[in-house]
Amino acid sequence: MTTTTPTATALPEATAPGPTPRRARRRARRSTPLTIAMLAALAYFLLPLFWLLIASTKSTQDLFNSFGLWFSHAPQLLTNIKETFTQDDGVFVHWLLNTVLYAVVSAVGAALLAAAGGYGFAKFRFRGDRFAFNLVLGAVMVPTTALAIPTYLLFAKAGLVNTPWAIILPSLVNPFGLYLMRIYAADAVPDSLLEAARIDGAGEARIFFRIALRLLGPGLVTVLLFTLVATWNNYFLPLIMLNDPDLYPITVGLASWAAQAQNGGAGASSDMLALVVTGSLLSIVPLVVAFLMLQRYWQSGLAAGGVKQ
Repeated sequence: MTTTTPTATALPEATAPGPTPRRARRRARRSTPLTIAMLAALAYFLLPLFWLLIASTKSTQDLFNSFGLWFSHAPQLLTNIKETFTQDDGVFVHWLLNTVLYAVVSAVGAALLAAAGGYGFAKFRFRGDRFAFNLVLGAVMVPTTALAIPTYLLFAKAGLVNTPWAIILPSLVNPFGLYLMRIYAADAVPDSLLEAARIDGAGEARIFFRIALRLLGPGLVTVLLFTLVATWNNYFLPLIMLNDPDLYPITVGLASWAAQAQNGGAGASSDMLALVVTGSLLSIVPLVVAFLMLQRYWQSGLAAGGVKQ
């Protein structure tokens, strides 16, 4: 009779707990050079805004006598804001309203025209469509400052100089916005949906305004924001087109205040330069509000364009 001895089964060796795959991926994504580059870029964009915020709390004397990146011993932000709105009988409010008018009308008009043009290039075929689209791409390369003088001469013959139309009409033409909407419309608006609408008897105008325009919403918001910022910050075109101070936007108006402060012209005060800095801070507040209100539409458009169906 044979007896069998139990054999010892090999126990698994204890292993030290290692990082989970998710933690490993997180560690792999960290890069010191990229982090430094990101922080440098963040400082590059935020440092001027931080200086503007600090400088808006100072008087003209403190702007030159105190450290630029920190508050003075006697901050006066509320005083500067009050004096900015009351200087020259409240002309800053008038400039602000002019800027809102120019920027909003130009942004909405340019976005709608870009959406219509981009939708047409993306969904319709006609003789010379490629040549026309190449002209649009070529227009993207032309700087707007190079067109300012020819635009002034054209508007002078039409009698539109020194009117709001001299600022609004040139801003409606946005070649980059049209190019962007053409690329976006090619993927965002399905051809099958358009064919179904045509079979149901819908006209092309109704299809565009009731169907295509809703699908182009995120791209439309992107073009609207780009045009809004460009028109809001436009300086050279209003400078050569407008002669009446009552029609000035904020950019030209603050430049006139700065010129008075430097030259000591009529109406200039000792704190005029501080009012220019404070007015610059107040002028960017509407843009920040616009971005905060429209960012979810913009982000949804970026996400839709980054995921391939």
